[in-house]
Amino acid sequence: MRNEYGVDSKKIFEFYRRTDQTPPIYQDWTTWLLMGGRGAGKTRTGAEWVRRTAYLGGYNTQTPPRIALIAETYADAREVMIEGPSGLRAIASDFERPVYEASRRRLVWPSGAVAYCFSAEDPDGLRGYQFDAAWADEMCKWRHPEETWSNLQLALRIGSRPRQVVTTTPRPMALLKRIINSEKTAIHSASSYANRENLAEAFFSEIVESYEGTALGRQELLGELIEDLQGALWNWSMIEAARISLAPDLDRVVVAVDPPAGSGSDADECGIIVAGAARQSDGVTGYVLADWSVSGLSPSAWGEKVIVAAHEFQADRIIIEVNQGGDMARHVLTQIDPNASIRSVHASRGKRLRAEPIAALYERGRVRHVGGFAKLEDQMTTFTGMSQKIEKSPDRLDALVWALTDLLLRPAAPKPGIKSLHS
Repeated sequence: MRNEYGVDSKKIFEFYRRTDQTPPIYQDWTTWLLMGGRGAGKTRTGAEWVRRTAYLGGYNTQTPPRIALIAETYADAREVMIEGPSGLRAIASDFERPVYEASRRRLVWPSGAVAYCFSAEDPDGLRGYQFDAAWADEMCKWRHPEETWSNLQLALRIGSRPRQVVTTTPRPMALLKRIINSEKTAIHSASSYANRENLAEAFFSEIVESYEGTALGRQELLGELIEDLQGALWNWSMIEAARISLAPDLDRVVVAVDPPAGSGSDADECGIIVAGAARQSDGVTGYVLADWSVSGLSPSAWGEKVIVAAHEFQADRIIIEVNQGGDMARHVLTQIDPNASIRSVHASRGKRLRAEPIAALYERGRVRHVGGFAKLEDQMTTFTGMSQKIEKSPDRLDALVWALTDLLLRPAAPKPGIKSLHS
């Protein structure tokens, strides 16, 4: 018998879960870290641990537990952790299904247990709360991982044994390494293949096939912690060293666009990167502010996104590569905003040659990332310029290169009364 979410309510998870989905028994742990590939069952495991905590803790303790649910965004917390096919409401039986109170961003169980939703885009949102337990989902994709994690640890302070589960596809970020090295961390891992019977065969025959044998595939499918790829222009140490929480007042801001050659679900991504620059005492520094890259949109739809980004970040210029679409890309933007300041750029050199000077700026400490940009940083750390199998279209990286080239390597015409950054 399946409930309204399509989950077989008679199938008890504890009876068919894998070893890696079973909470550690013989270890005194504070953090249970589940590292896994896409579709490995991480979300279901995290949700089941929270469900059991809410159910048993609610009925067997005098004070029902308070639980924190932290996701990349508030939308992810609701659509994945709560309402998703492996989320907390989907896996619950009818008599124990929690109610989501959208106005308060909280989930309430019949047992009295309560879970509150938080976003890694708003680390300070955790201040003032205290919890018995927490579930942190896709931590390696968090916009502000350090600040969010610190605030969560300070809030995890009530109950007889505060604990947390972390479910994530791994990336070699400093925070994850610290969690791994903690003696209070229990670590389980699983690949996408471990959950094959619950995944569509097309996922393996079409998508997985493209990633097998690559560094990105080892990370995204096998759930391995991949350090540095030989031949890549960027490594994780460079990116971690570049990470900051806030940008200073900026002298210039640009939105760079690497448009797709076509449109629809089969088209490449449209790379949209927002970056700025400010003069410091020792020279000009670039700041990566946002990654608004999208896929599967029509030219008018991604064009609208570019214009919105330009207005939101008060950009003084839009940089757009015209190799693929020629004047079409520029025409799309001017149709949406005739007053937009646009500069067209044409790639006369290969991607690696264009990227090398930008990678050198990272090595010299001339670029900062304001927060984390998981998909962009994955492209940066796996790009060698040699393989055509998985590097055929690093659109986010291309847009990044155009943005930082304009800000840091190309002398810009100063605004009236303002001294050029490069003078």
